[in-house]
Amino acid sequence: MPFNVPRHPCHRATWDVFCRVVDNHGDVGVCWRLATDLAERGIAVRLWIDDAHALTWMAPGGWPGVEVRAWPVADEAFAIADVEPAAVVIEAFGCGLPDPCLRRIALAHQRSAAPVWINLEYLSAEPYVERNHGLPSLQGSGLARGLTSWYFYPGFTEGTGGLLREADLLQRQAAFDPEAWLAQHHITPLPGERLVSLFCYANPNVPELLQALGARPTLLLTTPCHATDQVAQALARSGGHPNLRVQALPWLTQIDYDHLLWSCDLNLVRGEDSLVRAIWAGRPFLWQIYPQDDGVHSAKLAAFLAKALQAADPAMADSIRRAAFRWNNLSETNDPDAWGRLHSPSSMSAWARVCTDWRTELLAQPDLVTQLMAFANAKSSHPQAKI
Repeated sequence: MPFNVPRHPCHRATWDVFCRVVDNHGDVGVCWRLATDLAERGIAVRLWIDDAHALTWMAPGGWPGVEVRAWPVADEAFAIADVEPAAVVIEAFGCGLPDPCLRRIALAHQRSAAPVWINLEYLSAEPYVERNHGLPSLQGSGLARGLTSWYFYPGFTEGTGGLLREADLLQRQAAFDPEAWLAQHHITPLPGERLVSLFCYANPNVPELLQALGARPTLLLTTPCHATDQVAQALARSGGHPNLRVQALPWLTQIDYDHLLWSCDLNLVRGEDSLVRAIWAGRPFLWQIYPQDDGVHSAKLAAFLAKALQAADPAMADSIRRAAFRWNNLSETNDPDAWGRLHSPSSMSAWARVCTDWRTELLAQPDLVTQLMAFANAKSSHPQAKI
């Protein structure tokens, strides 16, 4: 694979991160950020993944200390000489560890040298996260019988595992020059024009969003696939909006996607990875949660908004909540003005204060990798796991 880098000396702890790409790019996006953050803190990381295609544009240069390997389908993948036993094994999002890995962990367990096996779960603001974070799971059947894995939940409170945040994030943001970055990417807003980014799933309310954005001079920057395609289709049907310009973007690296969020006045994001990056951007944002057929995403969105807006002015919080539910096609009543109440300059300024205040609160909590490393240390009997 084009992302492999030389293996680090064996005195560095080695962690294995396992990732299956279900759909879209969220799984690999989170796992890549996790892997690179671990590597920056002195850990040699092997990222085992079943589909690394998205990394060709997400991280085209790879990352020092992170080695990408194909999902193992045979014991030989773990028997070759250059695969050092891992001190910690991360199973991301319930992907299930491959049989060769389970057999290796079982053998190590018999020698009292098993790695710490951690289930990194999906991000949620629901109450069960604090209840389940850090709990053990004794495996009762199959190759893993008798082994213990540990639940590790990202979250927004001190009772959870926190959020992914690089140690130098604030310094990079402070040094960032949005005008230079925009010019480098041939993005030229007109005087008085606000910048809005759009990253979304299929969404029937895209036409309504465009109409609301068109109430003020706006340059809308769309990401590839769903966002760009739906906006083009909606504009073709409507004939366009006088105050709205649209620019389709190419695939951006993770670093450049961060820069996009830092440059915009409003960000519409989707899934888990871009949500966390929008929070750290400190700009107004709306989140499109992953839609589920049984409708449970409605409760998940409500729990998130309750956390994000708990300290906000009640009227402002109500406006953001209505717009978020409308964007997610979850409004209980027809509320076409849910967008309009947020688009005046004064509303945007108040919305920005809500976001920066919550960001400040979250920055006071330990980040996910700091907590994950401490958790692995506490649960390990493996000498290499001690960081």
